[in-house]
Amino acid sequence: MPPAEHPGQLLFVGFPGYDVPGDLAQLVREGRIGGVILFKRNVRDPEQVRAVVAELHALAPEGAPLVVALDQEGGRVQRLRAPWTEWPPMRALGRGTPEDTARFARALAVELRDCGFDLDFAPVVDVDSNPDNPVIGDRSFGGSPGVVADHATAFIEAMQDEGVAACAKHFPGHGDTDLDSHLALPKLDLDLARMHEIELPPFRAAVEAGVASVMTAHVLFPQLDRKRPATLSPDVMGLLRGDLGFEGLVFSDDIEMRAMADHWSSHACSIGVLEAGVDSILVCSKADLRDEVLRHLEQASDPLLEGPMTRMWAFKERFAGGRRALPEPIPPYEEHLELAADLRRQGDAALGLDPTERA
Repeated sequence: MPPAEHPGQLLFVGFPGYDVPGDLAQLVREGRIGGVILFKRNVRDPEQVRAVVAELHALAPEGAPLVVALDQEGGRVQRLRAPWTEWPPMRALGRGTPEDTARFARALAVELRDCGFDLDFAPVVDVDSNPDNPVIGDRSFGGSPGVVADHATAFIEAMQDEGVAACAKHFPGHGDTDLDSHLALPKLDLDLARMHEIELPPFRAAVEAGVASVMTAHVLFPQLDRKRPATLSPDVMGLLRGDLGFEGLVFSDDIEMRAMADHWSSHACSIGVLEAGVDSILVCSKADLRDEVLRHLEQASDPLLEGPMTRMWAFKERFAGGRRALPEPIPPYEEHLELAADLRRQGDAALGLDPTERA
């Protein structure tokens, strides 16, 4: 089987430490992994990051380029920190103009592209409609669907114009939950009318902006599916493909999160995810779970794999292989540091805060 046709291309994985483990290197070399995700635990300094990303790309076989990704949102969730630019949270951006959000996303994409990254799992397009939400909060552009939609559009268009894929998350919306899906299974008892008013407009805007990918929420929506969270639900995912008309790549959130791992088997978290309409499965830490999911994928039927493989290939033709990486790392980016400081000041000014009193 040519590597580009191997079902493991639908699997994106993480690893511990600063160096690529030998077992993962072999899987990438064989074309049995589609993408690798870096986290804070993998980051020491720019030289090391560039070396690891370059090594991962070099391991991939001809005809099956690897996607190297990370979560670089700003605020609480950014894997690359100083000497890279440390960005304010999306909430601060939402207090400003979409034009400033575009400036931010363009600068962010340049730093990622220079290191060889192909995909940023951002922006968060959840509407922050619940002040008790423990996981979204200031990761959202705001509490208004219109504000989130406008800033998400600006972010996506600017980032992808610079050659880095964006990912709108967490479909169909994680903003109104009062539980963290890393730790438990949240439930939102919302009807479709409410969702079309609050949760779905930013995702519609992201689709219309040409977003390359969307990530699911491990959240139960009992008025749409009484038993299965969005990641496992054909009814919920049908909203994305049908009502919103999204034809791009859909990622699961990490299936190691307890909202999934505490309730469903590795088979359900792989084959069941594909059956729901998701294309790519994230296993962000555990090598044993990675290998289990890979076995399930390698035993899956051709009809189940055909659509996801087609969408993965289309994604990789545009965003893969670190093709625009620079030969040498160059942080700090002085002009980006100035931009980040300006964005923080503007966010503070919108709240009437004195920047000298910032916490």
